[in-house]
Amino acid sequence: MKPHFSKMARYNAWANARLYGMARSLPDASYRKNVGAFFGSLHGTLNHLLATDRIWMRRFTGLGDPPISLNAILFGDLPSLEVARQEEDKRIFQHVDDLSDDDIGKELNYTTTGGVPQCYPMGDLLTHLFNHQTHHRGQAHTVLTVLGMAEPQSLDLLAMPREEAKRRSDVELL
Repeated sequence: MKPHFSKMARYNAWANARLYGMARSLPDASYRKNVGAFFGSLHGTLNHLLATDRIWMRRFTGLGDPPISLNAILFGDLPSLEVARQEEDKRIFQHVDDLSDDDIGKELNYTTTGGVPQCYPMGDLLTHLFNHQTHHRGQAHTVLTVLGMAEPQSLDLLAMPREEAKRRSDVELL
């Protein structure tokens, strides 16, 4: 199981970096425009993803300062948000790297943001973490289209190894 979660942590960071690259190409007014997405704008959606990752990482590790709200705006500007996203992605990757297969099978007790006690195997919770990211990145991808980006880059999982293979091939040609 661990190789799967390691790949998902790597994909998560790759897809987030790609998404932030597209977000940087937008004028600030477009980036912040409420287009009716669940968290309103691309800015709101990206902040939500960081907020929820911080909540989950606090549950997983006992470390960090999670926000009290799922729609918290943790950073008011894209550059600061992007730096925090990169740091959180490294933290997620390190957490997964530190887990053993036994850890992945153990149950974790936690309390939801609404105060409801829960208990699930770590593997199920990691699956949820990465699936949640994918879900909202899909929304963010739609927001990019609504904002007029003609063809946002693919965030598909298989695009990552294709890009890595092309990069290796390009390096070999040098």
